Amino acid sequence: MQKITKEVYLNWYEEMSFWRKFEDKLAAVYIQQKVRGFLHLYNGQEAVLAGALHAMDLSKDKMITAYRNHVQPIGMGVDPKRVMAELYGKATGTSHGLGGSMHIFSKEHRFYGGHGIVGGQIPLGAGIAFGDKYKGSDAVTLCCFGDGAARQGSLHETFNLAMLWQLPVVFICENNGYAMGTSVARTASHTDVWKLGLGYEMPCGPVDGMNPVKVAEGLDEAIQRARKGGGPTFLELKTYRYRGHSMSDAQHYRTKKEVEDYKKIDPITQVKEVILEKKYASEEDLKKIDKRVKERVAECEKFAEESPFPEKNVMYDAVYEQKDYPFITNNI
Repeated sequence: MQKITKEVYLNWYEEMSFWRKFEDKLAAVYIQQKVRGFLHLYNGQEAVLAGALHAMDLSKDKMITAYRNHVQPIGMGVDPKRVMAELYGKATGTSHGLGGSMHIFSKEHRFYGGHGIVGGQIPLGAGIAFGDKYKGSDAVTLCCFGDGAARQGSLHETFNLAMLWQLPVVFICENNGYAMGTSVARTASHTDVWKLGLGYEMPCGPVDGMNPVKVAEGLDEAIQRARKGGGPTFLELKTYRYRGHSMSDAQHYRTKKEVEDYKKIDPITQVKEVILEKKYASEEDLKKIDKRVKERVAECEKFAEESPFPEKNVMYDAVYEQKDYPFITNNI
C-alpha cells in the first residue's frame, strides 16, 4: 500500500471536510425544495471512502454502491459541480438532470452508481468484476452496500458465484447500525455481518470504518488479493451515520446521546487530531483549508443554481428508440 504521509492526511482532511460540507449544503437546499425526492446523506461515513480511494488504483479500479452515493463519484474524479447540478435536476448534471440523488453515474470515472433497489448493486458489482476477468484485466471492483442489503437473497447467490469463479471483487458492507431504521440486532440472530462470508469460504472480517487508516489497510489487502487472482473478499466496515436514513427520517429508533457519542470518534476529527499532533499543519493552516472548502461548496451551489433545466423533449429521447414511432420524433 502507498505510504500514509503528511500529504495524505492533509488531503484526507480537505476532501472529507468538503464531502461533509457539500452534503450539508444539499440538506439545506433540500429544505428549500431546490432538491426534490429522496436524499440520503453520508455524514459520518467519510472514512470508508477516504480509505478506499487510498487503496484503489483509480486508473482502472471500479466502484458501485447504493443510493447514499453523492460523494463517492466526487472522490473518483467526477466534477462536484455536475453532481450538485444532478441533484438539482439540471441539464448540466451527470445524467443531464434525469437521474437525481440516487442515481449518480460516471462511466468515464468508473463509478457505476447509485442504485435505488436495496441490494440491487450486489450482483451487478460481481458482473462488472466478471467482465474484467473475462477480458484479462487486473482491475478490481469495490461493491458497497449497507447492513440492510446484507439480508437480501441476491447477496448469497452473488457470493456463491463470485467464489466459484474467483472474481476480482471486494464486497463492502458499510454497517451503520440501522439499515433504514431497524438495528442489526433486530434483523438477524447474529450482529457480525462479516460472518456471512464464512458460509462460502470467502476471506472476510470486520474493519473499523470510522478510521481511514484502518479502512485503507483492510481494503489494500483485499484489493491486492483480488488483483493477483485470489478471488473475492467480504469486509464489514463498522461505521455510523450522523443524519437519518434520509431527510424524511425522524430517527425515533436512537437517542441524541448515542449520536453525540459517535461524534466523539468523527473520522474528520480523528484525522485533524493526527495532523495537529504530528505538526503536519497548524490550526491556522487548517482554517485556510476550511475556507477553501466553503468556497468550493459555494461554487457548486452557484453552478447548480444558474444551470438550466433540461428541455422537455429530453425525457422522450432518453427512454427508448423506435424508428417507426408515429407520434414523437426522438433525437437519440
